[in-house]
Amino acid sequence: MKVVGLSRYLPIDNPESLLDLDLPKPAPGPHDLLVAVKAIAVNPVDTKVRAPKDQVANPLRVLGWDAAGVVEAVGEAVTLFKPGDRVYYAGDVTRPGCNAEYQTVREEIVGRMPGSLSFAQAAALPLTTITAWEAFFDRLHISPDGKDAGKTLLIVGGAGGVGSIGIQLASRLAGLRVIATASRPESAEWCKSLGAEAVVDHRGDLVAEVRALGIRNLDYIACFNDTDQHFPAMAELIRPQGTIATIVENARPLPVELLKAKSAAIAWEFMFTRAMFSTPDMIEQHRLLTRVAELVDAGTLRTTIGEVLGKIDAANLKRAHALLEGGRVIGKLVLEGF
Repeated sequence: MKVVGLSRYLPIDNPESLLDLDLPKPAPGPHDLLVAVKAIAVNPVDTKVRAPKDQVANPLRVLGWDAAGVVEAVGEAVTLFKPGDRVYYAGDVTRPGCNAEYQTVREEIVGRMPGSLSFAQAAALPLTTITAWEAFFDRLHISPDGKDAGKTLLIVGGAGGVGSIGIQLASRLAGLRVIATASRPESAEWCKSLGAEAVVDHRGDLVAEVRALGIRNLDYIACFNDTDQHFPAMAELIRPQGTIATIVENARPLPVELLKAKSAAIAWEFMFTRAMFSTPDMIEQHRLLTRVAELVDAGTLRTTIGEVLGKIDAANLKRAHALLEGGRVIGKLVLEGF
């Protein structure tokens, strides 16, 4: 089967950073689906895993953790799916990724894709949707059923992949007042089109900009961009006994003492945790993807696809990685077909 992989971890402008390769078609384990991949999306996690390091990938490493496709075969213990089902999923970062014609993935972390979407549109959703859903409803304990409607949420990094679906989940599903951050006019307009009540510039004085909206303290904060840079402002803005959720690892020690007087907390969200550790509640990712598909088909949520870059090959994946590393992508970058 065709794959895009790597054997060394190199800068994206190196001709050998990503390579068109052929590997044997995998066979599903007892709880696995074998999926014929039709479309993929590219995320910052891809660039972080590929980033230069003094290691050799042996065997060859296949990246990619956002896919939509068709179930070709199922393992003997599978009960949720059958061959021919159209599915979408993010997968498991500890297993071979979706930059391949075929991929095996545990059934508990897969959902049936929205019937109203194309494969490309569906591939834009899984990883970022799971991330935002878990950040809001598992880590920040926001009610997905509107019981916290009217409370305030700041999303730092509103125009990226996670922010794009996060704005929708928070405003349209939970009924929150969403303030998003963006640094360019086009990204600010994107955030407003998705449901943000207001947009502030995260390159400026974040505290002053939020308080200029008449909001002194925020009920919730979700950081989807540069935890180190924004932590002091987030600590100042979070309400007493509130919680900040972040998905971006810090490069330096965080001044967590800033949270002490408020008895405030910081929570990490990493959507691969359930699959990495085979947690007893892995099935929750199947359930949330199922609910999101229903919400998309009902018109409550929309795909966050930003641009389709062409077919799935090394040249287009290199372009996607370079765009993501440039930090100016709006929505999701998708590739379709081989």
